[in-house]
Amino acid sequence: MLRGSAVATIDDKGRLKVPTDLRRLLEERWGPDLYVTSVLGDSALIYPLPVWEEIEARLAAMPSTDRVRQRFLERVSYFGQQLRLDGQGRLVVPQILREAAAITGEVVVSGSLDHLVVWNRDRFVRKLAEEPFTEGDFQALAERGV
Repeated sequence: MLRGSAVATIDDKGRLKVPTDLRRLLEERWGPDLYVTSVLGDSALIYPLPVWEEIEARLAAMPSTDRVRQRFLERVSYFGQQLRLDGQGRLVVPQILREAAAITGEVVVSGSLDHLVVWNRDRFVRKLAEEPFTEGDFQALAERGV
């Protein structure tokens, strides 16, 4: 499982060096092939390719006329690109996604069980403050057995 977070940098060429501990887990469990995308354009989602292919299989099982499926695919295709980690553990985040999510310079890379999420650090800190974890959230998790 991918867990925890680390501060990283996206350089002038758009390259993100995946933090060492997260990179090691990615490569050991799933290999170097990735799908980088976003749904809302506010952050980058980095999926190991086998995990992304499972999502695609579930989408393929839905009717092609399903509007939610269409809207989701429009967005993940617009922002998305299949990539491979280089020998130094770097990947180039697509420019359109870097611009939409304002992910240049210092970023936060967080594990989200089976994928990574990359946020502009200031935007993420602001999001945490604006969207606090509430007592209702704790209750909803308890109802789901967490």
